[in-house]
Amino acid sequence: MSRLVSRLDQFPETIFATMTNLAVEKDAVNLGQGFPDEDGPQSMLDEAVRQIRTGNNQYPPGRGFAGLRAAVATDRNESYGHSLDPDTEVLITVGATEAISATVLALVEPGSEVIVIEPYYDAYAAAVALAGAELVPVPLILDSASDSGWSLDHDALGAAVSSTTSMIIINTPHNPTGHVFGDQDLETIADLARRNDLVVLSDEVYEKLLYDGRRHSPIALLPGMRERTVTVSSAAKCLNITGWKTGWAMSTPELIDAVTKAKQFLTFVGVGHVQPAVAHALVNERAWIADLRDDMQRRRDLLMDGLDRAGFDVKACAGGYFVIADATPFGVTDAAEFCTGDLIDRGVVGIPVSAFATSGNAGHLEPLVRFAFCKREELIRDAIARLA
Repeated sequence: MSRLVSRLDQFPETIFATMTNLAVEKDAVNLGQGFPDEDGPQSMLDEAVRQIRTGNNQYPPGRGFAGLRAAVATDRNESYGHSLDPDTEVLITVGATEAISATVLALVEPGSEVIVIEPYYDAYAAAVALAGAELVPVPLILDSASDSGWSLDHDALGAAVSSTTSMIIINTPHNPTGHVFGDQDLETIADLARRNDLVVLSDEVYEKLLYDGRRHSPIALLPGMRERTVTVSSAAKCLNITGWKTGWAMSTPELIDAVTKAKQFLTFVGVGHVQPAVAHALVNERAWIADLRDDMQRRRDLLMDGLDRAGFDVKACAGGYFVIADATPFGVTDAAEFCTGDLIDRGVVGIPVSAFATSGNAGHLEPLVRFAFCKREELIRDAIARLA
């Protein structure tokens, strides 16, 4: 007899676990799960080792070490002019995913609605379900006229807001599409939030990885949005340390107090010895982060060219870790079947974009495959050779 609560019954094993297991079984090049295969800056790794050896092995403060909170605030201010009080407006979490879950649990009442932009990172739906709320997806539309290949359906977003809506979750740069929300997108979201008294949860984990000269624009800086936005980010993507699970939430003291109340009963605190190491890197390795961005752009271009030569219809990618490729030229109508069949039989793992959608308005996603380029160049070239 299954004892699983009904609100989690809709969630099977994640697509990432399924495809990674298949990658091992088939000895395939794994361009599915979004984790890098190279370490972050050496000085950061050395600092983590030093912290262990000098006794930083017990619980850190509940909100995270002051040094990391200060480094997060300084980086945010220097990067975007987003001024934060590290003592009251920054909370260190166990990765961005915990920050997302704690924010939803703290600020969303059971029975209310949460708007997400579809396709979406699967943890959003799980957090909303755990809160006893209802997920309301609004689509990103394929748009060849957009420089990032996608556009937000503003009319659908406005129509999705109801009397029971409590939160809008956005993600820019966007996983899985690589879309970067433009000024008009952010203004539309902000206007809806102000007029309807909504909280915005802004997932900005790829904030350092924008390409072709683009710059990140935090929605919290728009008029009237500071007091109704919780911004989430992480060291994982900008420092190649996804396994360190070190993220943060940023907002007003009132909202951070609320998020802390939920977070303290999820994990209580994060890993202690890595926090000073992340703080060191945010302050001292900004050039390394910039070089990572440039390197990721080169790897993006390499993968896009290889997919194009293999026959895929490749979509634009403005930021993040992933390229979307349309398999329709091969007669594919179901990318899920394609990824677990023909594609992996040729020794390459991708993720069907339909795994990031649940609404009935996602038919345009069915033939699309997400490929990760946050991998060593030789691995990307191996994948391209197999696809050719």
